[in-house]
This record gives sequence, structure tokens and C-alpha cells, in this order.
Amino acid sequence: MALTLRLPRADGGTEAWKMRGAASFAPQPGTPVFDRIAYSAAHVVSDPRAATDPWLSAALDWDATIAYRQRLWALGLGVAEAMDTAQRGMGLDWPTSLELIRRSLDAAKDVPGALVASGCGTDHLAVDAATTVDDVIRAYEEQMEAIERLGGKLIVMASRALARVAAGPADYSRVYDRILMQSKQPVILHWLGDVFDPALSGYWGSNDVDTAMETTLGVIAANPGKVDGIKISLLDKSKEIAMRRRLPEGVRMYTGDDFDYAELIAGDGAGTAKNHGHSDALLGIFDAIAPAASAALAALANGDRARFDAILAPTVPLSRHIFQAPTRFYKTGIVFLAWLNGHQSHFTMVGGQQSARSMLHFAEAFRLADAAGLLGDPALAAGRMKQLLAVHGFDA
Repeated sequence: MALTLRLPRADGGTEAWKMRGAASFAPQPGTPVFDRIAYSAAHVVSDPRAATDPWLSAALDWDATIAYRQRLWALGLGVAEAMDTAQRGMGLDWPTSLELIRRSLDAAKDVPGALVASGCGTDHLAVDAATTVDDVIRAYEEQMEAIERLGGKLIVMASRALARVAAGPADYSRVYDRILMQSKQPVILHWLGDVFDPALSGYWGSNDVDTAMETTLGVIAANPGKVDGIKISLLDKSKEIAMRRRLPEGVRMYTGDDFDYAELIAGDGAGTAKNHGHSDALLGIFDAIAPAASAALAALANGDRARFDAILAPTVPLSRHIFQAPTRFYKTGIVFLAWLNGHQSHFTMVGGQQSARSMLHFAEAFRLADAAGLLGDPALAAGRMKQLLAVHGFDA
């Protein structure tokens, strides 16, 4: 018998929601094989038992945090570590981020073929501590050296400090040329749009995306062999497609578009250089839809585009809901679904950000996750949703 619970509606009433049950994504024996590189930007599990002030310092449940990464690797997904999905710069400080990177890299050694790329930024700088471009360069170099000492591959994250002090495109080129010149292995660049972080408005020296793109492409062209790829998170598929067609051969486009990822990963077949007809992936939503993403990517690698579409299409409405404005609060939806699916024992977050979305938002996320077959244990998910509703004064 299908489970039913009452969920709140926007008009102030409630409705009976009959759950459809979990989908069977039929995982392959062993680790799935893809013809795309796919990273999931992974969340962290906070430790609500720690004697700390959640708004001021981060305490993590290390066992649960690393166990989640092991789950992603088992599904064939890489881990983009210590990124904004992990609340980097939004509650997760640099010392804790570096410890997270160390533990993740160490755990990956036990998993053949496990991919890890780690966020390198300038977020250890105090607000307004950087007043010159040289200050930003030194900050990047400090994190770069620490991550590379651990054997880590870099994701060069967008810098709030650079956005604040740069006078124009030339300053961006100077900073990135300096970092790329020193990197021990090819890096992934990250262009995070201001929909994710308003402090990054005008990144690459212009508020005009096409002008900013020229600067970015110039940096990549000036540093051959130093850039593995670029992740752009602009939530504008036309800009991503335009840019990927202009990337040098061997440089990948990692989609960060949590609205249109299915279409962008599948590709359009255009382009003359290898991989320029599709995007690879580095996505926050892959944390929440990992089993579906894995099954879909395996189907695509086997030439079954219809199954790829059938699996991922129902996940897109959920992703668009989780990443709706204010987009920077999407992490709350990611952790909510991890809790519903039993990957952590509580729904608390670094910085108390479990409170960043409304109960109406959670109710709709529950509906959409259920519709996509992403609630692996419907009874557990329904029970936990009822608990959350009860705490907030709803009768489920």
C-alpha cells in the first residue's frame, strides 16, 4: 500500500500526497563506466553534538562526511571537494576545508580510479584584508601550496577578494597567469556567477558575460597544457555552449548549470574538436541525484540516449526548485534530501543554514524528489518529513 502524508500548500491549506515509491536505477555490477567525466560537488555533514557556536565555527561529522564521498565514488562519480556545495566560504572555513581535502584524498586512495579535485581559493583572508592584486595572488598561492602538498588536483575557485580589488580584465589575467604558471598539474577553472554569490558580480572584469568570456578564453589560450577544463555556473545554457565551442582542443567544459545539465551533458554533436559537442559535469545537484545521475551516465555511455533522457528528465524540475532564487541557499535542499534518504541522522547544517528555506519549499522538494523516484526508502523519507512538519506546527 502506498504511503500517504499531508503536505502544506502555498494557499495555507494541506493536501494528501500519495508517494510513488523509489525508482529502480538498476546499477551495474562494479563501478559504472562513463564516457563523460562527472564530478559531484559534495556536501558536508555537520556535527550537532559538538560544543560549538554553529553560526561562528564549523564542526563536522567526519565519518558521515567521508562515507558520503565513498558512496559517490562507488556510483562512478568524482568528488569536487570543499566547494560551495560544502558551504565553502559560507560557514566552512579554510582550516576545516583543508582537513576535509586531506581526509577525502586519503579515503580516495582505497578506491581504484576515484576522482577528487579540490577547491583552491582566497577565503582565508579576512574581509577587506586584500587591498591589492598581489595580496590575492599570495592568498591563492598559500592554498595552492597546501593542497598540492597533499597531492591534490586544483579547482581554482572564484575569489571574492579579487572581485573587490581588480580594476579590470588585466588584473584577472595577471592573477590567473601567475597561478597557472605554478600549478603542478592541469587545473579546473571555476566561473561562479553572481546568482550563486552576489559578491562575484562582474567577475573576469566585466558585467557583460561575452566580454568576461573573452578574458577567460584569453587566460586559457595563454596557458596551454595548464587547464584541464572550466566549470561555468551561469545558469545560461546558451553561454555555456558558445564558450565550449571555442575552447582549445583538450580543454573540457564542465557544466555547472543545475537548470539544463541533462541537455548539456548529452550534447548537440556540434564542434570540430574532441568533446566540444557536449559538456562534462561538475554539479551540485549530482550530490542529491547521485543514483539517477550514475544510471543515466552509464546508459549514455552504452549508446542509450532514450534511457539517459528518461532517467534525468524527472530530476530537472527538482534541481530547478532546489536552485531557485536566492540560489545561494541551494545547499539546504541538498542536505534535506541527504537526510530524507538516510545518509545522515539529522537535518542540521554548518552555520544553521537548515533554516534558509521555508517549509513550503521543503514540501515541494519532497514532492519532486518522490516524483523522480529519488526517495530510496519511502517509509524512512515519509517518517522524517512528518517529523520536520510536526516541529514546524504542521499535522502530517
